[in-house]
Amino acid sequence: MTAEPILEVANAVKSFDGLTAVAGASFTVEKGSITALIGPNGAGKTTMFDLLSGFAKPDSGAIRFAGQPITGKAPHRIARLGLVRTFQLTRVLAGMSVIDNMLLAAPRQPGQHLYSLLTAPRHANAAEDKARDAALSLLETFGLRSKAADYAGALSGGQRKLLEIARALMTEPSMVLLDEPMAGVNPTLGHTILDHIASLRQSNGTSFLFVEHDMDVVMNRADRIVVMAQGRVISMGTPEQIRADAAVIEAYLGGPAPEAKP
Repeated sequence: MTAEPILEVANAVKSFDGLTAVAGASFTVEKGSITALIGPNGAGKTTMFDLLSGFAKPDSGAIRFAGQPITGKAPHRIARLGLVRTFQLTRVLAGMSVIDNMLLAAPRQPGQHLYSLLTAPRHANAAEDKARDAALSLLETFGLRSKAADYAGALSGGQRKLLEIARALMTEPSMVLLDEPMAGVNPTLGHTILDHIASLRQSNGTSFLFVEHDMDVVMNRADRIVVMAQGRVISMGTPEQIRADAAVIEAYLGGPAPEAKP
């Protein structure tokens, strides 16, 4: 039985200066799944992430998240619906501390409103304490607890990547788009991150769609794989199905298509 889709993309098209980056791509992501989006450089993967998260608007096609149309919506509106992303080139607030970067992403903070501070200061303080505890717990998971008071701009490239992933999870999303989560990260810590992602899927039902070039990670961690080439989706299936797909082998995995057996 096929699980309910949390994300649906239908015939998405996006061109830049006459060059088509996404050429009628269609796919779904099942609710509660860990799905990989793979393909050669220039396949349209990052552009697809931009379309899904609102950082680019499709020329045509439709995108639905959790049953709601999100085609062309602004990034902050999509994030409020529970769909958040990280970037290939990390984006952190360098002039703020690591813990403050995390707390900015905390949802439902009554302390952000003057009325709440004036009428229910204890409630606002309790919510802030809860958010701080959650932030420190995530920083512990990602090996950044000792850096909580440091400026985010002082972190290494790999540590910034970890902070960005932790900050995305701080929003309590129902789905996360991860753009090359293993790039620039120590392999041991990278696998800890992947373990945490699997745990979140198990405990909270969080869905993940990730772009990754490490095929061992893709084949061993993804439930399903979506393969793009030249802006189109050329295959979808389980890791076992993708390994055996002649079109994928020829277009991405670098080998000749297997010969048909007599």
